[in-house]
Amino acid sequence: MIRPCTVVISGKGGTGKTTIAALLIDALVAAGERPVLAVDADPNTNLHEALGVAVTETLGSMREEAFTRSIPPGMDRMGYVRYRFHRALVEAEGYDLLAMGRPEGSGCYCFPNALLTECIETLERGYRLVIVDSEAGMEHIARGTVRSPDILLITSDPGARGMRTASRIRNLAEALGLSRDRVYLVINRDRNVAAAGGDIPLIARIPEDPGVGDADLAGTPIVGIPEDSPARVAVRALAGWLVGECARRRG
Repeated sequence: MIRPCTVVISGKGGTGKTTIAALLIDALVAAGERPVLAVDADPNTNLHEALGVAVTETLGSMREEAFTRSIPPGMDRMGYVRYRFHRALVEAEGYDLLAMGRPEGSGCYCFPNALLTECIETLERGYRLVIVDSEAGMEHIARGTVRSPDILLITSDPGARGMRTASRIRNLAEALGLSRDRVYLVINRDRNVAAAGGDIPLIARIPEDPGVGDADLAGTPIVGIPEDSPARVAVRALAGWLVGECARRRG
């Protein structure tokens, strides 16, 4: 069995990381790199909207209910968590989606988090690629509910503030034990200007694309933009690089 390659996409809000994640998942599936496990690890939980699928349950809400409410007769709490976990998995054409949902409330979540980690690790074995849309703080990685990535893609706009934020995310990743050779930069809404500063290897420039803005304004899935749209073409090239890099890292 091939070990799955985990790719985390992070960046400050508004840089288009969810758009890139959705287009990347779509490109990987179209290239035959299926099945893909998509994980929405952003508390805002909108990757499903970009992909055009419905989410009715998140792991965050499931965790709260499983450990604060009574469970059905004849089922222990661990069995109930596993049952609800698989109910939260959204199956689509070529990929499946898990939404992590909101972060933890007050109290101790060590046991439920350990159980979720076990469920996710077991689930991952059936996939070639795991694509994680993560918030900038990468809380789920810090808590261990999502394993450390093979590749971290940090999205940024071309400006100096975006680049400074990208550097802070890279430093946070290092603090979590991720080596620098796993971290790459993706410039989104590129206008053919040089990124200001930073020493993160630049792996892709995604051009500004009116089709993406139109889809966002209309509330339609990002993956519905035309096949020849500039953003889709650029992300398709990024997907090709990613497949090769994952193969290289698997050895």
